[in-house]
Amino acid sequence: MRAVFTARGTIALVSNSFEIGPVQVGAGRLFLIAGPCVIESEYHARKMAEAVQQITADLGVPYIFKASYDKANRTSVKSYRGPGLFEGTRILGRLARETGLPVLTDVHEPSHCEVAAEAVDVLQIPAFLCRQTDLLVAAGKTGRAVNIKKGQFVAPWDMKYPLEKIRSTGNERVFLTERGSSFGYNNLVADFRSLAYMRQLAPVVFDGTHSVQQPSAADGVSGGQPEFIPLLTRAAVAVGVDGVFLEVHDDPPRAKSDGANALDLKLLRPLLERLLAIHVAAN
Repeated sequence: MRAVFTARGTIALVSNSFEIGPVQVGAGRLFLIAGPCVIESEYHARKMAEAVQQITADLGVPYIFKASYDKANRTSVKSYRGPGLFEGTRILGRLARETGLPVLTDVHEPSHCEVAAEAVDVLQIPAFLCRQTDLLVAAGKTGRAVNIKKGQFVAPWDMKYPLEKIRSTGNERVFLTERGSSFGYNNLVADFRSLAYMRQLAPVVFDGTHSVQQPSAADGVSGGQPEFIPLLTRAAVAVGVDGVFLEVHDDPPRAKSDGANALDLKLLRPLLERLLAIHVAAN
């Protein structure tokens, strides 16, 4: 669906929805993308998928599992990146088959797109790479749904250009994710006007965890302020979004990537309950 502004300043949706398995994107029903930042092990990925799946099933929230097979943009060369393309996509493919969940993962190189598309339902373009034409076109050509994360350095209205690159392949199954903009060194800010601007272009998701990240602020790794995840996410749902993106971990201090800005699993259910109530009130 696409959005237009009404006389009251709210956002009305017009047709441009699509399906990702059982999840309908842009149809007015709030959905969740959630999981650990990176695949830490097959056991852990499955454990997290099933835990979040139980919560979302209880609450009636459509759910897409996410985890990366490779984090190619870690701050330090010493940081854990993941199991790699082939082992990682094997894990994700098996998880998708056995849980029935749609699955999302990052792609960093054009040559990875076809391999990843064999295993997952959504290819995600990392924020740092949202202008990379070859990557966008390769992702679009797979026919899989594509989530483009808005770069920290890109104006929201300029996200029409990455969208055009995907749509040039004939693939209309594309949505955008807001994850904050650079605000000086080692800091991000979420400008909620961007949700309204981008929602006129495509369905929009708000990333409540990367928006509280403090990039490269913790001696070679990123810091974060996870206490603000509920605040920012509630605000985004009140403004109007199609979905919410949350990196969730059962033990954030021990996470191998982005633990400093991850939502603790035990906080997910109460947060989703609040978000659903706000979504109903706002719509």
